[in-house]
Amino acid sequence: MIRGLTRAGLGQVGSDEAFIALAARYGFQAVDIDAGKLIAEKGAEGAASLLSSHGMRIGSIGLPVQWRTTDDEFRKGLPALVAAAEGARQLGCTSCCTYILPSTDEPAAPFMAAAIRRLRLCAQILGAYGIRLGLEFVGPHHLRTRWKHPYIWTMSDTLDLAAAIGEPNVGLLLDAYHWYTTELGVEDLHALRADQIVHVHLNDAPDVPVSEALDNDRRISGEGVIDLAGFLKALRHIGYTGVVSQEVLTQQPPQEPAEELVQRTAAGYDRLFAEAGIEG
Repeated sequence: MIRGLTRAGLGQVGSDEAFIALAARYGFQAVDIDAGKLIAEKGAEGAASLLSSHGMRIGSIGLPVQWRTTDDEFRKGLPALVAAAEGARQLGCTSCCTYILPSTDEPAAPFMAAAIRRLRLCAQILGAYGIRLGLEFVGPHHLRTRWKHPYIWTMSDTLDLAAAIGEPNVGLLLDAYHWYTTELGVEDLHALRADQIVHVHLNDAPDVPVSEALDNDRRISGEGVIDLAGFLKALRHIGYTGVVSQEVLTQQPPQEPAEELVQRTAAGYDRLFAEAGIEG
């Protein structure tokens, strides 16, 4: 598996160039950043050279189109999606991800129909550039009732959504926090195929009842109560070899320097990968 890092929970990291250098300094091999923005700043050759010089790749880009609101807003974002896909292709990134909130103020049935239609088009555009679309289910209990109507928050329902979209390049963004807050176990991961997983997020949870775990109160990997060694061991068991990027959502900006947080993250990865029997 490939050790990855996002900016989430790191505070003031600086430019993408500084972020890439910091991640590489502590043994990470991938960063989740905006490929198009990096190309705009450095040019395609300069961006590729920057990544290569640090032994780095882009793990995933975000889906830059608003598919949750109106058709008009969705269509307005499609040129940005094409540009993002082209940028990702130029830098060798093959993953693009978005999240599915577990409740909505829209009536659930028409919202589902619109989501399937819009995400299918996104997947088709991304597929033309050799990029997969990862769908992230969101597990924390407080978000299941945050909006008026219940929606999707389980892994199985998200797989059903991917099947309904019907494009071969659609799968899961599997986040350890959501795996934990939906009270899944390693046996549920064993039931997956590696090719159903587009991207992985790693993070940890505070020692509170699962039903009280907040989405924006996460911990650095290895500093909480989630069985992350078991999570990683299960991914190894099914043959997943892709990027595992830490994403720590927090309520307040961290007080510690970014380098200290990245160093702690690297130490956590070292320990968890060793416990899971993963080399690298």
